[in-house]
Amino acid sequence: MAQVYLNQLAHGRSGDKGDTSNICVYARDPKDYEFLKRILTVERVKSHFGDMVQGEITRYEVDSLHGFNFVMKHALGGGATHSLRLDSLGKSMGSAFMRMKIDTEE
Repeated sequence: MAQVYLNQLAHGRSGDKGDTSNICVYARDPKDYEFLKRILTVERVKSHFGDMVQGEITRYEVDSLHGFNFVMKHALGGGATHSLRLDSLGKSMGSAFMRMKIDTEE
């Protein structure tokens, strides 16, 4: 089974508010949306980020845009005012998500 990085099938935007990170993921090609819907589960995202995300992860599906919004609580070491991970907090989480390796169905 071939593996690809998520960024080959999707693009993302991310941001932060306090200790919460949100990452929006959109299928590059609408035909990949159902595949991404099956593999980008909350459990898979928790596994990808490991101990970086200490709180709840919620996935919102946006069918009309062929995408998702993942909201991750307690994900930024307390937020910009409590963390050494300054400024790039939410943006770096989106980049880290795009490096997720996924098995393709070929």
